[in-house]
Amino acid sequence: MSARTTERAVDVSSRRPTDDVRLGLAANWRQFTLLVVVNAFVGAMVGLERAVLPLVATREFGIASTSAVLSFIATFGVTKALSNLFAGRLVDDRGRRFALIVGWVVALPVPLIILWASSWWWIVAANALLGVNQGLAWSATVIMKIDLVGPRRRGLAMGLNEFAGYFAVAGAAFASGSIASAYGLRTGPGYLGLAIALLGLALSAVFVRETSHHAALEESSRTELGVARPSAAQLLRRSLWSDRGLFSVSQAGLVNNLNDGLAWGLFPLLFAGAALSLRDLSVLVAIYPAVWSVCQLWTGPLSDRWGRKWLVVSGMVTQGIALIAIAKTRSMGLWAAALTLLGVGTALVYPTLLAAVGDIARPSWRGLAVGVYRLWRDLGYVAGAVLAGLVADAFGVSAAIAVVGALTIGSGVLVAVRFQETRSAGGV
Repeated sequence: MSARTTERAVDVSSRRPTDDVRLGLAANWRQFTLLVVVNAFVGAMVGLERAVLPLVATREFGIASTSAVLSFIATFGVTKALSNLFAGRLVDDRGRRFALIVGWVVALPVPLIILWASSWWWIVAANALLGVNQGLAWSATVIMKIDLVGPRRRGLAMGLNEFAGYFAVAGAAFASGSIASAYGLRTGPGYLGLAIALLGLALSAVFVRETSHHAALEESSRTELGVARPSAAQLLRRSLWSDRGLFSVSQAGLVNNLNDGLAWGLFPLLFAGAALSLRDLSVLVAIYPAVWSVCQLWTGPLSDRWGRKWLVVSGMVTQGIALIAIAKTRSMGLWAAALTLLGVGTALVYPTLLAAVGDIARPSWRGLAVGVYRLWRDLGYVAGAVLAGLVADAFGVSAAIAVVGALTIGSGVLVAVRFQETRSAGGV
């Protein structure tokens, strides 16, 4: 459908009809740009922890077990995964903007708890709230961008969305690590986090506009026979195996975030064990999300032209190779090179999987489909924390990283065998 379409639309959740709604990036660039900025604030909230929180566990609270250190990631993963599913239903029923604002309200206590925590388990509780924030706010910005651009530019939209979020992850990781080296491990995620949460809430409440009318317009333009809106339980069952597309993207997303959770929890411990300074450690930790974010500006649009399947396959295999290389080296230069490769592989996968979900789902149940996908994807944080913790406690950090690398390659092979290209399903 043309980006200049102006036909009358009915809201997907049966609210009043709307007029003069158009799809496309050119027609909606102001709101799209604002949502890119908002998602950068969402990403920064989690980026603040990536360099320092495992060190807070070991140095300030004396946590010796790797499994216990990684408990904050498991808690984050559980609440984020469940919040994704809840957000999917919430944005379809109550609107995208509502879910975004609720997500920011939940974020406000997180930095204060980190600053004032008297035990490690307060930090774990703060990460439960952070998971809710990420599930609601990030899901809302993803769905809103897909709504605005229509069916022809989903890959581009997701590339820009994930670029903003993960570039902010990298910047916040470096900033909090630098501040921590001068002022203490909890200062960066504490004071910076409070400022970011307040700014994100203000932007969302004052300037962001609802986009469900755009989804309604796209729904009204679909020419195929109507399909009943599935329930969450039906979509969950389909994603377990019977739906080749949903199953493939869900398992790939889970494994992708399994290795991201490993990077979050174990990389700082691996680098600190090599006697790197906190500043050098922060540089290494920031490389992976920085490369990941920037490369998505290329890989997202590329999936609109080349298709989704082989970008996902090549990205998963590339990540697995990079993780095994990280496990086998002890040089800062070689680590930097492998982290760059890891970022490239993740960039090939991340926006492409989201675009594929947009291809598979109809606009009327897009929020729920994204929520189901993100449920499985973010359960990868839980799986990563448990698996990495158990293997690291038994065989060491390097062994845990190598095991996850092998699993990631296996996930890519599964996509190659099971996934059927979805790009044409979205009208590209």
